[in-house]
Amino acid sequence: MSEIPDLAAIETMDATDPLRAMRDRFTLPEGVIYLDGNSLGAASHAVLAELQQAAGHEWAQDLIRAWNSAGWFDMPIELGDQIGRLIGAASGQTVVCDTTSINIYKVLHAALNMRGGRTVIVSEGDSFPTDLYIAEGVATTRDGASLRLSGIDAPAIEELIDEDVAVVLVNHVNYKSGELRDMGALTRKAHAAGALIIWDLCHTAGALPVELDRANADFAIGCSYKYLNGGPGAPAFIYAAQRHHDDIRQPLTGWWGHARPFAFERDYVAGAGIRRFLCGTQPVLSMRALKGALAIWDEVDMAALRRKSVALTELFIQLVEAKCGAYGLTLESTRDWTKRGSQVSFLHDHGYQIMRALIERGVIGDFRAPSTIRFGFTPLYVGYKDVWRAVEVLEDILRTETWKDPRFEVRDAVT
Repeated sequence: MSEIPDLAAIETMDATDPLRAMRDRFTLPEGVIYLDGNSLGAASHAVLAELQQAAGHEWAQDLIRAWNSAGWFDMPIELGDQIGRLIGAASGQTVVCDTTSINIYKVLHAALNMRGGRTVIVSEGDSFPTDLYIAEGVATTRDGASLRLSGIDAPAIEELIDEDVAVVLVNHVNYKSGELRDMGALTRKAHAAGALIIWDLCHTAGALPVELDRANADFAIGCSYKYLNGGPGAPAFIYAAQRHHDDIRQPLTGWWGHARPFAFERDYVAGAGIRRFLCGTQPVLSMRALKGALAIWDEVDMAALRRKSVALTELFIQLVEAKCGAYGLTLESTRDWTKRGSQVSFLHDHGYQIMRALIERGVIGDFRAPSTIRFGFTPLYVGYKDVWRAVEVLEDILRTETWKDPRFEVRDAVT
């Protein structure tokens, strides 16, 4: 965008938005501009209906019979295939289970087992912390294993990949800056060195088109409570390419991953295919909420979603820099939309106070220490006028220095 659009032009953009009707499928508080879908997605009407059905009817009336009558037992695979369609995975390669952290643990061990003799895990120094914490933990359980980090052991992750590397754990979109990596190029680099690669899709799934199979990826993990709108603490997912299924050995060998869980055999025998990544009994109510959240995606054109995402983030950057550029904000996200996910981040020395002031005014984003204020743009329910109004509020807070009020200094447990 070369010229700043006026409000009339913004309203026209909303009126002609092919995804506009999707907003009505969500429950959003009156007067709130929600720009934190990259942290927790909004609730859809379908999610609330699924929870009522699962708790009020299936659990309350059918009791334990619902494992069969309501199909609870097969949900990890069925929901996995639904997510698989959004991340470019053919059926039978994705399973919904556990948490992102637990799934990283399982997949890292599986990848290391598949590359016996290699001992190095490569990741990013600025990765989301749970990825690094789990990678450190895995390394401590294996003789001779070590962790190499970009930004610490070398400037770029590509420089760390050699014949000693077993597996590369990398974020498709950086959680702070929103920078988008080239999945195909980095996967080819890992494979050329004989390493496997795990893609963290927490800030990708539901935000933009992903092509895991086409990129020849080995594994991927991700959460479902951000752009997929599965609800707080919604279960995560694992993708494993079909070619690896017979070689999967992971350490959390719980009964749900057994070939015959209800035979109650003494010894563990791994189930077939992607089921090998299952561990214990899965959270049915959370999975039913996710089922409701995923129902909408059969109606979504992912190319249209990406176009709107780019337009929203481009507009936001343009308006913030035009209206708020004199108040100490620095763009942390890349200006190149082809290398940016569906979020925009700015740096400010008093970012926490500014975000607290924004939230009090009904513009909800979030803060990441030490100085990042993040704004996530979920195209299903964020409109162009939301962007316009959010920047108006931000400019007012900065101009009037409202953020200097001492109450905004108080740190909440969750930022």
